[in-house]
Amino acid sequence: MNKNTYEYEQEANAKNPGNFLTGLFLGGLAGAVTMLLLAPQSGEKTRKQLQQKAMELSDQTTSRVGEVVGQVRTKTDEIKANVSDKARELKKQGQDVLADQLDRVSAAAESGKKVIQGRES
Repeated sequence: MNKNTYEYEQEANAKNPGNFLTGLFLGGLAGAVTMLLLAPQSGEKTRKQLQQKAMELSDQTTSRVGEVVGQVRTKTDEIKANVSDKARELKKQGQDVLADQLDRVSAAAESGKKVIQGRES
């Protein structure tokens, strides 16, 4: 099954929450600015509202970034634990193979020794 460009973009966007956060921040900011600029009130009051909304949006974005960072840390810890487990498994398998090979070499050496001793007799 071939994936089209749209599906690739969807996967890339799902893996990169930064794009979503940037879009959310810019969209919210544009909406707030538009709303406040079209409102019938004084410039000073509009500027204060702009500052307040910008601070609220900044706080929300910071909170969301904190959540994403926490999720990334959790996932990283999971991956690290999985990699450590796999490394231990591979080490154990390597040790088992090495022990088996040493046993074979030992057995072959014993057989060779018996053959040599048998010829000498």
